[in-house]
Amino acid sequence: MADARIKKLDLKGKKVLVRVDFNVPLNSDHEITDDTRIRGALPTIQYILEQGGSVILMSHLGRPQKKRLADGSIDVKKFSLEYVVDHLSTLLGVPVQFASDSGGPDSKKKSEALQEGEVLLLQNTRFEKGEEAGDEAFAQSLADLADVYVNDAFGTAHRAHASTTIVANYFDDDKKAFGFLIESEIENANKVLHDPARPLAAIVGGAKVSDKILLLEKLLDSVNILIIGGGMAYTFMKARGGSVGNSLVEEDKLDLALELIKKAEDKGIQLLLPEDSVIADNFAADANTQVSASDQIPDGWMGLDIGPEAVSTFSKAIMGAKCILWNGPMGVFEMDAFANGTRSVATAVASATDQGAFSLVGGGDSVAAVTQMGLADNVSFVSTGGGAMLEYLEGKVLPGVKAIQG
Repeated sequence: MADARIKKLDLKGKKVLVRVDFNVPLNSDHEITDDTRIRGALPTIQYILEQGGSVILMSHLGRPQKKRLADGSIDVKKFSLEYVVDHLSTLLGVPVQFASDSGGPDSKKKSEALQEGEVLLLQNTRFEKGEEAGDEAFAQSLADLADVYVNDAFGTAHRAHASTTIVANYFDDDKKAFGFLIESEIENANKVLHDPARPLAAIVGGAKVSDKILLLEKLLDSVNILIIGGGMAYTFMKARGGSVGNSLVEEDKLDLALELIKKAEDKGIQLLLPEDSVIADNFAADANTQVSASDQIPDGWMGLDIGPEAVSTFSKAIMGAKCILWNGPMGVFEMDAFANGTRSVATAVASATDQGAFSLVGGGDSVAAVTQMGLADNVSFVSTGGGAMLEYLEGKVLPGVKAIQG
């Protein structure tokens, strides 16, 4: 396996092509509403500049190919990366140049003229059809711009796109590496996957069992404690013969839920489902609510959060763990009436971390929850990866990782 660290590279006087994830949310005035992803790329960009290199940045923004204008053309006004330039310049403290294409004539001209210490941002890679298709000609047009390739976009590492995976094929092993963000994502995920501290607890939530089947099966090979919350818990409850009212249930996954329960039993894994739930008579922030045993929910009512007993049981289990993985919320945390379960789990994970446990929070909703609750700095690592982190934890080989690691 090739050494994939950026510090192995000779960057002095080199033009460095860096795949970043600048897929940031913009408001109707094209202003950035959350710059977390941009800030995540800064250490890598700054390191290259400090080493005497120049930086050519490329990223996607949104899904311009799927959201074309009525005449079939790309909506450049909505999906241009030009909106990132001023903010990035401010954060870096150096002016950032912008190319109106990615791999085209303007990119080529501006890349050739780029001097040591300068930064160039290319236009949205997804304006090119070849990006998502993994087109080799498009990948080569990007590779031709630089001497060295660095991938620092973990969030897209599970896609075999031209700018994330195929482009790496045009650089020798000593001319390509991961940026600090990807390096950190892989290093922290490996702490959970390989030789974790024990007991290892996994907290898995979210709406559907079907979204997490591979993760659950993988976890049952390694965890000591498996905590299941969120909408997916009611499929398990119903599978065990409980009454779950109008709660979300995947009828075609009941047998699978029973198999997973049995596998946990056979392996001596402590499997925790919520004993009680906060239930509502409607999926709405102002619905009537009460607390009910999770397997005795009346008709017309639905479970939208874990209840106080479940909070207590889950928190106690989390506090006893030495390594914790959290993927998915415990309820509909976006509505305040159903946020207590997720908030309590976040607090327990933070407390366990404070007592020396290693904690990894991965998956969009869990990350949003710890960030919203101001606890992101109180856990060991918050993954920016979303789907990529989920696939990595499932044991899949990520194309963007393999292209550099070999």
